[in-house]
Amino acid sequence: MNPLLAPEPLVFCDLETTGANFANDRIIEVGLVEIDVNGIREWNALVDPGTPISPFITGLTGIDSAMVSSAPTFGQLAPLIADKLRGRLFIAHNARFDYGFLKSEFKRLGVDFRAPTLCTVKLSRKLFPEHHRHNLDTLVERYGLNVAERHRALADARVLWDLWQRWHEMLPAETVRKATAAIIGRPELPPQLDTALLDDLPDAPGVYALYAENGDLLQVKRSANIRQQVFAIFAPERRDTALVRDTWRVEWRETAGELGARLYEAKLAARKRTPADELCAWQLVRHAEGGFRPKLVVASEVDFGAGDDLFGLYTSRREATNALRKLADAHRLCYALLGLGISATASATASAKGDPCVAYKQRTCRGACIGKEAASLHGARLMSALAKFKLRAWPYAGPVGFLESDEFGMRTDFHLVDRWRHLGTAHNEQALAECLENSRNAAPDAAFDADNYRILSKFLAAGKVRVVTLP
Repeated sequence: MNPLLAPEPLVFCDLETTGANFANDRIIEVGLVEIDVNGIREWNALVDPGTPISPFITGLTGIDSAMVSSAPTFGQLAPLIADKLRGRLFIAHNARFDYGFLKSEFKRLGVDFRAPTLCTVKLSRKLFPEHHRHNLDTLVERYGLNVAERHRALADARVLWDLWQRWHEMLPAETVRKATAAIIGRPELPPQLDTALLDDLPDAPGVYALYAENGDLLQVKRSANIRQQVFAIFAPERRDTALVRDTWRVEWRETAGELGARLYEAKLAARKRTPADELCAWQLVRHAEGGFRPKLVVASEVDFGAGDDLFGLYTSRREATNALRKLADAHRLCYALLGLGISATASATASAKGDPCVAYKQRTCRGACIGKEAASLHGARLMSALAKFKLRAWPYAGPVGFLESDEFGMRTDFHLVDRWRHLGTAHNEQALAECLENSRNAAPDAAFDADNYRILSKFLAAGKVRVVTLP
């Protein structure tokens, strides 16, 4: 074996599966081409997925349920597969798919599988950026490769090995090596971090968080590629930064899309907040003298997920009062009727006596405090000014699932939501029902969270999620 082709032990892998979803679908065939200094070895096996194979998959691969009915299960093959993959660079086309399925299958067996991975889609883009398409069918045609049985695991694994050889014929081995190293991008971690992190970090979107030795949250961020962004943090040129020195633990969560990432980011960020006054909002109440007056209410008194005529979300009474004062100045509203001024009591007293409020003296009030403006008209103007801050009422009769899928259809998240409260995330409808039952038993009155409300209402209003109604 030419050492330039295999500077380290390699395994080219392809899988056939019942579908594209890690949580619900299963492997039906494994094909491996092992390359090292001792030469080339091929291995493949059909796998009984324990579930029917759809006509679509049969049409694509030629594998039907009868063919796998007597095949071993993944659990029976797992020790052999793990042995063949151990100590090798795992190479696949769209490696996230194949590596993700293997990790999921091993995880079902209680095995923590990890391996350094190289995606030939990414390698093709890096080596030949002038080309726009890098799917396997395009590469087969571009380089004139022979494929005996497209969409069979071993045949496709052979194509990847042929592709690897063709690139080494076309380019200097050092060019391929450097491009490979840039994609794998394995930095040297600081001594306090477990090196297993290098293989565990997913090449997928989601959220990551960095923690100090005492457990304090140092940084939390969404990322389109968790692995790539965390590796960038520990790049050699950043080795002496305070963030790298202080990081003792890295936590992450893969998500199907932006909604899941934002929800989990908000959950992690909440741990970093210092205690503050209780969440509060303004509620309009009808006044005996006509019109409406704002009343400050807190989350322990009113269900912000179901309450009517609630405006704004504030982390403290002071923040709420300052916001109302700015609104009053912008719309020439009366401090006295809003309960503002030197103090709420002083303004109320001024109004009762018919004295002008502070805002009228500053010429920013139209005189509702002294009868120059009708209370009903002032109330109407107040409602108009507050309109854009109105909290959206929960539009469903009960809890629902916000369905979110990734762009490849490999992951689907069901976010359980009730009255704008995020109660949990599942990966199929059955798990969603279990999550609902657990939430009822554990926390039937979960606290209303302002960040979750803003995130969920925004995505719902934009039509970015599909809603699944629940019993």
